[in-house]
Amino acid sequence: MAKKKSYQLKNPFIYEGYESPDYFCDRIVESENLIAHLQNGRNVTLVSPRKIGKTGLIQHTFHLIKEQNKDAVCIYVDIFHTHNQYDFVQTLGKAIIQERLHNSRSTMAKVLKFFSLWRPTMTIDPMTGMPSISINIERAHTEHTIKSIFDHLANSDKEVYVAIDEFQTITDYPEQGTEALLRSYIQFIHNVHFIFSGSKQHVMYEMFGSPKRPFYQSTAMMTLEPLHKEIYYDFASRFFQAKNGEMSEDVFGQLYDRFNGYTWYIQSVLNRLYEREKRVTDYRQVNEAILSILSDKSSQYDTLMMFLTENQLNLLKAIAQEGIVSRPQSKEFVSKYDLPTLSSIKKALEVLKEKDLVYQTVDGYIVYDRFLDIWLKRML
Repeated sequence: MAKKKSYQLKNPFIYEGYESPDYFCDRIVESENLIAHLQNGRNVTLVSPRKIGKTGLIQHTFHLIKEQNKDAVCIYVDIFHTHNQYDFVQTLGKAIIQERLHNSRSTMAKVLKFFSLWRPTMTIDPMTGMPSISINIERAHTEHTIKSIFDHLANSDKEVYVAIDEFQTITDYPEQGTEALLRSYIQFIHNVHFIFSGSKQHVMYEMFGSPKRPFYQSTAMMTLEPLHKEIYYDFASRFFQAKNGEMSEDVFGQLYDRFNGYTWYIQSVLNRLYEREKRVTDYRQVNEAILSILSDKSSQYDTLMMFLTENQLNLLKAIAQEGIVSRPQSKEFVSKYDLPTLSSIKKALEVLKEKDLVYQTVDGYIVYDRFLDIWLKRML
């Protein structure tokens, strides 16, 4: 991971990617714990719902590691959109080659030659002009290529840190034994330190907490909680004060509570407020910012609804209207929202969970996308 040069952003409220510690809020304890685990030979399982800040924490931790050791190799991969071992090889192999391209003093030709056994090819994005790498392997050789990737990491003379985000995705691969295959390579690599992060908490806890699973008790477990409201307010207020403006603590508190402290949604709203307002002292300003976001997303949500059956859409609307549903098949809930048979609800609920439209918390089911939740409420 190349060390990025920090510069002053026009809008400091980033909700995608990572820029520098200047634009990253807190997570001091979490960062220190992550680094301590990794540098002392303990791989880490990092669990939390999506949109709460896992990726930002990982990238911030990698930034701190690179500050301590400029020769450290930090590789981040998100496998959420992979469907099988072949996709996994493509994603991880591509990330390794791109890291080498960004950090090696060798020419691009030498780097591609070094990885020639993976048969990498490079294309140039016509819009950005940036190189894009892919790996061309025979599908029948996928397992061998996975082994060669981990052999390459093991043979590195540097400390290597690999974060595999949405790691629970491998449980849906059609190939049998993917967990055992990866575990068989990872457990013997002592210079490579892994973060396995995931958003489906029950799946992750099963993967790393069940004696029947290959990764059983192989990592230190970390659960990411929302940022502390007071610390987050100080962070946000500082940027408004820097432009001789103001962010009301009461208004920020209402914004924080509305999204339960989920960083991505709060950052998205703060980004709009910072763009439009100098002084944020009335919650109506927050509502206007949210409406602006919903306006941008409206066509996306309309299209999404078209791909749902009537039963699925009605159940999704009912969950949004209720806020949180502990027993979606209860007579009271079914009667209140005039839903179909219990078997139909069960099928619809499984589809909505599979599509990540609803999420099961400890207290019950909620609409996963908080902006979609507000959009649905406004339709009713």
